[in-house]
Amino acid sequence: MTVTDPVANLQTLIRCASVTPNEGGALTALADMLLPLGFKVERMTASAPGTPDIENLYARLGAEGPHLMFAGHTDVVPVGDAASWSHPPFAAEIADGELFGRGAVDMKGGIACFAAAVARHIEKHGAPAGSISFLITGDEEGPAINGTVKLLQWAAERGETWDASLVGEPTNPDSLGDMIKIGRRGSLSASITVHGVQGHAAYPHLADNPVRSIVKLTEALLDPPFDTGTDNFQPSNLEVTTIDVGNAATNVIPAKARAAFNIRFNDTWTVETLKAEILGRLDAAAADQTLRPGREPTKYDIAWTERPSHVFLTRNNALIASLSSAIENVTGRTPKLSTTGGTSDARFIKDYCPVVEFGLVGQTMHMVDERVALSDLETLTEIYETFLQRWFANADL
Repeated sequence: MTVTDPVANLQTLIRCASVTPNEGGALTALADMLLPLGFKVERMTASAPGTPDIENLYARLGAEGPHLMFAGHTDVVPVGDAASWSHPPFAAEIADGELFGRGAVDMKGGIACFAAAVARHIEKHGAPAGSISFLITGDEEGPAINGTVKLLQWAAERGETWDASLVGEPTNPDSLGDMIKIGRRGSLSASITVHGVQGHAAYPHLADNPVRSIVKLTEALLDPPFDTGTDNFQPSNLEVTTIDVGNAATNVIPAKARAAFNIRFNDTWTVETLKAEILGRLDAAAADQTLRPGREPTKYDIAWTERPSHVFLTRNNALIASLSSAIENVTGRTPKLSTTGGTSDARFIKDYCPVVEFGLVGQTMHMVDERVALSDLETLTEIYETFLQRWFANADL
């Protein structure tokens, strides 16, 4: 296997059936690519009660700074109905200029291209004037408990520090060069339970219907909007994701009702100020007796999910400019600097160093017939190789 070839790299990785939480041989395959390049490769297994053990990989080339981390994951989502695929999901077959397989774009393709870019850089210029590391987890598509967050902690406790990080997630919506992610909105979820009094639907005065109150509470969360957006972020957006009563009888007023919601929020808010705003809205709605005349204020409980994701924005000229100029040099496109989309493992990395994300086109990720154009693999490798040269030249700026 020639590590300078991103197609061969990706075929090797795809043929490892590494559906979360199974390592599937993917980390071993990556180690086999990196060891001949001079990387010191270490494996770390993380555990937590109630969750599967996760194997992770950390590899470093060089001992001095500046230090660039490439981060990503080899785990993939399930294939769904394998019979619906045009090509077997772990066969890595090529047809009509495209490579098919689960993980092709999310995100074994990014890993394959970065490994090829490093190999090409070493072949042409020798080892970089600094250090390159791979921080690769097997838990990004899962609960993200035993993956990047613990691997970062493990590496930091061993004295590892980084000057910048590039995450190889598929960031481009249509074409390579469209978009760099320079931040992410925060994410906060919770569930609300309204307590009523069960009773007969024909005798509502003897009961207290919690459905009336859950309607008012969820309405208060949806209107008015939380903000109109900021210079770097789109407006915060709250979605009620479920309303459940669990009542199969049409003549029974239920005893309680539950709703769950998630809000993706911008830098207008912190987790603390957002919680305060939500509680203020809920308390005001609980006191509103429009649907429950003559009743006491609604009784409700709220349970916040653990580990909310905090909003962040990267401001690092050496990192952003080096990547932007590399993309423009190779593709002729000027990438948009974006904070759209969901969360990624960059939310953990930002606590250790500046981080941006750039990878393949994401149109087929998680889909049946996930695939990548061979030409995109070559182009992304060229972008990463150019970025490496420019970042190490500009890291101190």
